[in-house]
Amino acid sequence: MIKMIFAEDTPNHTGVAIYGDHLDFQNLYEALHTVVGEEEEFYTHHMARLRVLGVCYDIRHAMMGDREIEFVDGGMDAEKRRRMMVLAPDKNVYLKIYVLWPEILFVVIVLNDFIRLYAKKKAKQKYDIMTDRHIIWDESISMVRVLQAALAKCIRETVSETSYNRMMGMMNSSYNWFNGYATQYLDILNCRFIDMKPEKKLKNIPIMAKRITECGEEYQIVKAHVAAAAKQYNTYEDNISAAVEYPDDFDW
Repeated sequence: MIKMIFAEDTPNHTGVAIYGDHLDFQNLYEALHTVVGEEEEFYTHHMARLRVLGVCYDIRHAMMGDREIEFVDGGMDAEKRRRMMVLAPDKNVYLKIYVLWPEILFVVIVLNDFIRLYAKKKAKQKYDIMTDRHIIWDESISMVRVLQAALAKCIRETVSETSYNRMMGMMNSSYNWFNGYATQYLDILNCRFIDMKPEKKLKNIPIMAKRITECGEEYQIVKAHVAAAAKQYNTYEDNISAAVEYPDDFDW
């Protein structure tokens, strides 16, 4: 089957592998940069923007040949080649990047905010992005939705149907969840998730979505500590790092 962007759970449930050919990745890279805007343009989402750009960083390095590749069925068999009288390979070369589960869940959710902000900017007024014909056909939004749809399909194939429905409700129930979001909390969740056994990771994918979206007590404590440290050191909150350390190597 011919595919565009698609995603799969990794063997140890540590994250997702995102696949696409060179053109897919180039279009996704440009779309993500377009939707998140220029630096400080959407100032309430500055720290969230950096996490999206982190995914862009891996996409760019994949296009440069610094990440893995995979051969994917291109839909061209011997009979088709004979009938069309062309020389063509059976497989297409797809680029591949890995993103930790908590990280990609946050990125895909917060892209709803960025789509809304970008749509307002482009339309110059408060259009309903689900119905306005000028916005729904925007190619950058459409490409970002391809990534979101790919992850939604990956989630559906990874967790139970009940967990999937619950996650979709949490991830799509409202906008503007992430104004001033303290993304240091993601580093804590990422490192905690890496340290889990594979079977526990699988069970915790829905829990990670809940932790990210509910902004509960643990998140509020982290946010308060970040704000206090930024005030103490007279710096911006995005200059404050979480008190965790990513391992140099781990099994995806």
